[in-house]
Amino acid sequence: MADKDFKLEVQGKTISVEFKDLAPQASGNLLIRMGDTMVLCCATMSGLESAHQGFFPLMVEYEEKYYAAGKILGSRFMRREGRPSDEAIITSRVIDRAIRPLFPKHLRREVQAIASVLSWDGTNDADVISLIGTSLALSVSNIPWAGPVGAIRIGRVDGKLVSNPTYEERKLSDLDFLMAGVEEEGEVFLNMIEAEGNEVAENVWEEAVSMGLPEIKRLIEFQKEIAGKRGTAKLELAKPAPDASLREEVKALVGKHLQEAFFEAEKAKRMEQVQNLRHKVEDAISSAYPNTFKGREAGDIFEEMLDATMREAILTKGERVDGRKPEEIREVAGEAALLPRTHGSGVFRRGETTTLSILTLGTPGDQRLQEGMEIRGKKRFMHHYNFPPYSVGEVRPLRGPGRRDIGHGMLAEKALLPVIPTIDEFPYTIRIVTEVTSSNGSSSMASACSSSLALMDAGVPITRPVAGIAVGLIAKGSEYKLLADIQGPEDHHGDMDFKVAGTTEGVTAIQMDVKLRGITKAIFAEALETAKRARLQILETAILPTLAAPRPELSEWAPRIHVLHINPDKIGGLIGPGGKMIRQIIEECEVEIDVEDDGTVFVTADRPESAGKALEWIRGITREIEVGEVFEGVVKKVAAFGAFIEIAPGQEGLVHISELSDKRVERVEDVLKHGDMVTVRVIGIDEQGKIRLSVKQAT
Repeated sequence: MADKDFKLEVQGKTISVEFKDLAPQASGNLLIRMGDTMVLCCATMSGLESAHQGFFPLMVEYEEKYYAAGKILGSRFMRREGRPSDEAIITSRVIDRAIRPLFPKHLRREVQAIASVLSWDGTNDADVISLIGTSLALSVSNIPWAGPVGAIRIGRVDGKLVSNPTYEERKLSDLDFLMAGVEEEGEVFLNMIEAEGNEVAENVWEEAVSMGLPEIKRLIEFQKEIAGKRGTAKLELAKPAPDASLREEVKALVGKHLQEAFFEAEKAKRMEQVQNLRHKVEDAISSAYPNTFKGREAGDIFEEMLDATMREAILTKGERVDGRKPEEIREVAGEAALLPRTHGSGVFRRGETTTLSILTLGTPGDQRLQEGMEIRGKKRFMHHYNFPPYSVGEVRPLRGPGRRDIGHGMLAEKALLPVIPTIDEFPYTIRIVTEVTSSNGSSSMASACSSSLALMDAGVPITRPVAGIAVGLIAKGSEYKLLADIQGPEDHHGDMDFKVAGTTEGVTAIQMDVKLRGITKAIFAEALETAKRARLQILETAILPTLAAPRPELSEWAPRIHVLHINPDKIGGLIGPGGKMIRQIIEECEVEIDVEDDGTVFVTADRPESAGKALEWIRGITREIEVGEVFEGVVKKVAAFGAFIEIAPGQEGLVHISELSDKRVERVEDVLKHGDMVTVRVIGIDEQGKIRLSVKQAT
């Protein structure tokens, strides 16, 4: 239908947009497709103004639908979608981070964006087109928004950069770089990054940006064309008129106290002084103008003054609130083996940010089972992040992990994964939990540092330790300053949070958010170099002096895993009828046993003697018996036609009555009884694996 279907070729792949009005009551809705992956993107704005909450009321949801992949999943008692997967939450955050900076600051209506995956082809990921589709849904709606946003994923296979790689290509890629950007006067700026890499050098990331920016521009132009044909008029918002007289009153009340309060190195003192000054201003204005919102407006003006004070000091004098220079990082320190009974622990301190990471080693059976629209499998390395209220001096109820906790935990997990040994090298399931005990800037990157120490403390043979840092930005027109190791006020009042983790060899994870429209490629490259210098400094001064390498032995409290390989045809014998045999070994030897389809057997035990007994039992059951071998066996059962002899644990053979003696035997019981020990020779093995034995041929 005319002007309802739009298509764009991006590096050999077609992105198509259809307007079928499936959700006509949303402010903007459309279907976006790549291959047979299709997403319904809807953006809706509330008709009512909400009270000023101090933040923009935006909700973003990315929904994985099991039917999209042709699967019936979920609890057997529910069989429907439940809580979003961690991967879906990360995608929701990616979309949110890209679109949020482009809404008007004075917009007070609630806005919700929902991207629902309706069809998934197993080849094309839905996350990139969900971001593009959400951008387009906002662009064609009446919602005030300064988009559109373009997005692209870059991979690198065999040293060659690839745009929007398939899942198969991503398995072979040594980097996964999702970037989003906006356009301003013909130039494209980066405004969101979510990336991971296998210790990839900084110059490769710059090459990826160079490849991605032109494609982002084409995607933006594509959306502008569609919005020009399908878009509706944007809601006109009345900008609040600045109250010059109120601003002067606040300025008079604050005087010189703001500089003194704000530029205090210690966070607790700074927060107390700033809050006291703010309350003084708000109370004075509220008393002077009773029954009005002037007190709240005075608080907003006070916040703007804080912002301006910090930015001016950095841009004009290169001074930060705690007295550091722009590229100076705070004092760092590491500690290992803090906890006596855990398998590994590490502490990392950077200024007033402190993280405690605790590592637990488990069996292969402890792996996390993953079941979702895109993923069905097992996960053997997990990093979880907790942010208790005491870490920022607050009091609030404890809840389950929120989106921020999941996002920060996954970021550190991505940063650490490239240095984790394979299951063949280290057959343990690894779980790290990071407790943020004190936070004043970039606790997620501190998590990567303390987790590296916990890994080495536990004796996990990682290739190299990982460290992370956050780089900030203060910009005014073409003038800007990059800040290494940002803390709370610089994150809150600054323009960028650029997190980079990696080793001495390269980058393993990048995450970037901005509050301005975006950053140039030049700033991106400079921020990478700033992060590299800080990362290497942390490794040299805090991580390596604490533990230079993984400990040679595992903790005495960690379980020991023993690995052996058996013929896959013998797995049935090891398991036994209904699992009887393997349960017997587990119970009698007090071990845990995990068996893979390829015949790999993992035996986990707390005591060496338990492991030895179980291993010997398993070897006996799965031993390859050969014709001609002689065994000392025990009679397990006597029948009229012969006797069943156990020649190895779990392996029995039949001695026919004719093979009991050179002489004629009338009754088996005349020669053998239950429990007798007897020497036998293997004289045959049939196609079903049944063993024929002989007593008379054994001598």
